[in-house]
Amino acid sequence: MSFGLPSVKVKAEHDANVCKPVHQSLFGVPDPMVAGLGSTRNKLAVAHPLQVSEKNYHLNEEKMNMAMLRNIQGLHAPMKLSMEKRFTNKIGRLPFLPSSNLQCDVLTGRYLDIGFEDILNVPELREVAGQPHAVVERSMGLL
Repeated sequence: MSFGLPSVKVKAEHDANVCKPVHQSLFGVPDPMVAGLGSTRNKLAVAHPLQVSEKNYHLNEEKMNMAMLRNIQGLHAPMKLSMEKRFTNKIGRLPFLPSSNLQCDVLTGRYLDIGFEDILNVPELREVAGQPHAVVERSMGLL
């Protein structure tokens, strides 16, 4: 019995060959003099079979949670949760104040997870702050 829940099993989106053949030099690395600098990246597929699964993890988790909420509590619960998420994304702040998205993280349950952004700084959470007046004037098109 599936109860209408999406499958948790990972579906292969790519063929069995993880990487396409690339012209390689004597040492087993692509030769930029023959293949060019930017052409190697275009020929490579996913680096690891789990890369696609990890990339879509939060989306698959959200779909499964919404399906469970719909089966358990009815249609109103996922609709209410999705409206609250939409409202949290529309909250406006001044351009010089970065958003931590704490409310959205609390609604999705991601505030309990320890991820890359918790250990290393991401560009959105940099510590360098500009002059507030200059940043607002630039965002309004006055500068």
